[in-house]
Amino acid sequence: MEIKLIALDLDGTTINNDRVISRRNREALARAAEMGVNIVIATGRPLSALPRDVFEIEAIRYALTSNGASITDLKKNETFYENCLSPLAVEKAVELLRQYDYILEGFVRGEAYIDGDYYREVKRTGKSFRDVSYILNTRKPVENIFRFLLDHRKNIENINVNFEDLSEKPAMREKLLTLPEATITSSFDHNLEIGGATTSKAEALSRMGQLLGIEKSRMMAIGDSPNDIAMLKASGFPVAVGNAKEEVKAVAKYIAPTNHEDGVADAVEKFVLSEAADVSLLHKTTAEGNG
Repeated sequence: MEIKLIALDLDGTTINNDRVISRRNREALARAAEMGVNIVIATGRPLSALPRDVFEIEAIRYALTSNGASITDLKKNETFYENCLSPLAVEKAVELLRQYDYILEGFVRGEAYIDGDYYREVKRTGKSFRDVSYILNTRKPVENIFRFLLDHRKNIENINVNFEDLSEKPAMREKLLTLPEATITSSFDHNLEIGGATTSKAEALSRMGQLLGIEKSRMMAIGDSPNDIAMLKASGFPVAVGNAKEEVKAVAKYIAPTNHEDGVADAVEKFVLSEAADVSLLHKTTAEGNG
């Protein structure tokens, strides 16, 4: 049962701490693609925020973005699947979030939008609890983020709620879980993400499997954050990198080295490129306590 599809989270997984995809990772993915393996990016980022590295790697054709709200054929520059929030979910989210002063973002048709006042403050001061260059290079400012969300309520891929004070995140998560027709996840420590009722990397991965005629048992998924858990469970070969959250490692059959130690390449080399790569090797690795 050889692997025919590899689904890769980006931040904290395929991208290293220098914010690039390493040469070893690139080479491993290129070799896998030469063997007929489909390489798929699966990220919480919107399409417009994909790093240049993704487009430079010929092996990568498909991107599941905004936590699976959209699937794009990168070679054709064509988005052929969308799974957005319902207008009701957007309206109820805005109603709730108006009561607070969190930094909000809305993803619409592959673009990420943020409140203009915050954007300008970050640009003026060069300071934020998040990566400043990432904000300025990937977010588009709008004058009223709540009005923007309501105006685009039929096309919202994701609403991102960012927390400068992490102590406020658990209570807000409980409130967000009461929203109708919505799912709540997180891709890094400082955020919560509101998606559609059935939006997830797992659902999008299932659609990819149907499109390409690849069953679950022939899929490998690699991730590090809570928004990757469903995707890992939806694959036959769930892998967590060494820097992954403990709840992510708990569902993995193999724990690879960290994202900065080429964990993706390690897993691909061991279970896809090696002549000895097969299901029995994976089970043996798991039984020996590596996942």
